[in-house]
Amino acid sequence: MKLVYFSWVKDRIGMAEETVELPEDVKTVADLLEWLPGRGANFADALAEPAIIRVAVDQEYATPQTDVTKASEVALFPPVTGG
Repeated sequence: MKLVYFSWVKDRIGMAEETVELPEDVKTVADLLEWLPGRGANFADALAEPAIIRVAVDQEYATPQTDVTKASEVALFPPVTGG
């Protein structure tokens, strides 16, 4: 699966995208946001407040319960603000 990171999430993690194989127990967006911080301090810093992270699965906004097991791409980004 391709993971894509945007804005300050990308800056804190230190990369724009990567390809990963998810563990079998990662089945939903919530599981993914719980698993990623364990991959290193940069992930833990970027995802310290998972409730504010927005996620799109295959370019569709997702909820914490959205299935990621068959996804091609998951994108993580901070809340979008307008001006």
